[in-house]
Amino acid sequence: MDNDLLNNSFIGIDIGGSHITAAPISLSSGKLQIGKKVRQLVDAKGSKASIIKRWTEVITTFTETTDKSSVKIGIAMPGPFNYNEGISLIKGLNKYDALYGLNIRKELSASTGLPPSNILFRNDAESFLHGEIIYNKIPRETKALGVTLGTGLGAAISINRETKDVFRAIEPMYDGISEDYISTRWFQKRFKELTGDSLSDVKTLLKQDQLIQKKIFSEFGKNLGLFLDSFISDENATLVIIGGNIARCLDQFKEEALAQIQTSNIQITQSTLWENAALIGAICSYKEAEKMILETTSKDLQDTNDIVESK
Repeated sequence: MDNDLLNNSFIGIDIGGSHITAAPISLSSGKLQIGKKVRQLVDAKGSKASIIKRWTEVITTFTETTDKSSVKIGIAMPGPFNYNEGISLIKGLNKYDALYGLNIRKELSASTGLPPSNILFRNDAESFLHGEIIYNKIPRETKALGVTLGTGLGAAISINRETKDVFRAIEPMYDGISEDYISTRWFQKRFKELTGDSLSDVKTLLKQDQLIQKKIFSEFGKNLGLFLDSFISDENATLVIIGGNIARCLDQFKEEALAQIQTSNIQITQSTLWENAALIGAICSYKEAEKMILETTSKDLQDTNDIVESK
């Protein structure tokens, strides 16, 4: 067995629109282990210096007392982004505008002391799906789609365990794009229209009047189903894995979503790894890490579930 996971420290990182989460990932006795997570809020509308400083604080939590040449980090990053070069192309999305055109790899290498070659980037939806595919050892022949439901709408495809993101959030839907109708902001907008009140997040909808709950979840399920019907048909897929915070309420809208899907023999399932999926998928940017994860003998993921959070 390759000992690269023992000789190197792999850190999985997930960058969101308002946070950064990171954790060490290792292998022991055939079992994949997720160590203590560090999660910090990030002001995505802040300056370049403040954002890079925040990310650096989290990364150096794991690297300060370690030989930096042996630390390899995989970062799940929202797009648009030049993942090969490490350059942010995010602009006009109400987040990270200050980083537009910046070489994030060079910035983080300078601020953390890590070699540039030890900092790899991957699309966040792609990382999510690849983490699910590799850890759960989904058969190679499976044509799988990954959809992440949260602040934004992410989509990815995996064929023969080759995973790539597909930017379907801007697909036309009604009088806008898909992300307008399949995201947290749609729930907030629709709740405001129906009640005149604000909704902090989708989870709190479960505490509202049942008729309002049912109406909103039903409409969302229809929106998602129409989106999935097109996606499944275009890719001739047989499996859809849904993640993101909204997916934790999947039972509330799955039936309505399935009613919109014309393709038969399609399996739609919730994420099994949740936020760990993106962390695992991100370190799979290193082929030696992916190889070791495929060689795990235990299906039980050892996760300390310890989270260090700060503002």
